[in-house]
Amino acid sequence: MPDLKLYNTQGGVTEVMPRLADAEADVQSLVEANMEALLGVRFLATEYSTGRVHGGRIDSLGLDENGAPVIVEFKRGTDAGVIHQGLFYLSWLMDHRSEYQHLVRDRLGVTAAAQVLWSEPRLICVAGDFTRYDVHAVREHRRSIDLVRYRFFGTEHFGLETVASVTGHVAAPRAARRRGTMGPSARGRDGAMAELAAAADEVLLGLGEGITRVQRKTYWAYQRLRNFACVCPPQKTKLLVYLKADPKGVDLVPGFTRDVTGLGHHGTGGLEVQLRTERDLERAQDLFRLSCAAA
Repeated sequence: MPDLKLYNTQGGVTEVMPRLADAEADVQSLVEANMEALLGVRFLATEYSTGRVHGGRIDSLGLDENGAPVIVEFKRGTDAGVIHQGLFYLSWLMDHRSEYQHLVRDRLGVTAAAQVLWSEPRLICVAGDFTRYDVHAVREHRRSIDLVRYRFFGTEHFGLETVASVTGHVAAPRAARRRGTMGPSARGRDGAMAELAAAADEVLLGLGEGITRVQRKTYWAYQRLRNFACVCPPQKTKLLVYLKADPKGVDLVPGFTRDVTGLGHHGTGGLEVQLRTERDLERAQDLFRLSCAAA
């Protein structure tokens, strides 16, 4: 984002200068008020006390769209302690699961509380900037951590950039994914559909840096902060992929793409893509990129 330039084109071309927040609370309040739109996380609580023994306050608690617990920590500028502070609170959270689930139940209901994904707790650090040491540090931890840089542009624009994103699980070698030992094909049928699922997994993970994959009981989610694709286990003759791409902006093709906005289905996204062959996967790649860019 430091290299990104934003211009106002009304009456000429005028650069809109990026700036940091006047206070950390300005970033925190803006993100908390729009957390689902900005981070794909449902807001639960702010300045949550960890009690007398731990003596701290978690900036924000949330639940992401896959049901994973999320801690969000904010810093106005660059702060070497933000990752360690967040990991401290993440450890506290894992030791206080019942307390967190009670909070989810009170805010979002019994169903959401029962489906909390404890295998994938996340830490999101939002700050003015990060150092190369921060980026290296998150890759050494066995936790899901996202480093997100922010900037204000003038008084009406706000930007977020993912600097680093790592998953809490060690990724399998690429060859193993091709054999179907990882990804949605692992729980699918043998044969052509399993191979197609493995190929789709390869394509989705290869769309860019910082893409992580999260396993749920009924789908695999691919995300960059927010989900951009969800892949269901292979059926007998097709593989279903749900994307965040706007169905209204896509030329829908019967038997290939479908608008499922408002319809119940596993995963997230309003555009359903039906894959039956490798050619379908090739046709779908532009839609994958469109959805990924929007995430």
